[in-house]
Amino acid sequence: MKKIWLLIVFVSILFSCSDSERSNNNPNIPNYSVNLSVDMNLPAYSNLKFVSNGVIVPNFGAKGVIIFNAGGTYNAFDAACPNQAINSCTAMTINGINALCSCDKTEYSLFTGLGGKEYPLKQYKVEVTGTLIHVYN
Repeated sequence: MKKIWLLIVFVSILFSCSDSERSNNNPNIPNYSVNLSVDMNLPAYSNLKFVSNGVIVPNFGAKGVIIFNAGGTYNAFDAACPNQAINSCTAMTINGINALCSCDKTEYSLFTGLGGKEYPLKQYKVEVTGTLIHVYN
């Protein structure tokens, strides 16, 4: 009977863990509220209709929000360098399919948010309805 309960507890814990959302606990980037909508029909965002293109939307999050077409899905990340103090760097820039940190020249994949340092890019949730992209947390 103990083995059955142990198995039930183990399975419950296993299914309660989710890898669908990355942890955004980063001491370098404050948790600002983000609620942003962009229309891909507007010229400033029309590149988002094509795979592997991204745009930076300033004045949201800590240093702006990078929106990236990852092919079938869209990713949104904060443009602040995740492994640097918030005031030490300017906003990251887009370099092809990567975001480039101005301080340490580390590149982070806009497909995964990973860059080989301790913290990945701070990711936001994305919903797409037609040509509207809604980014929020």
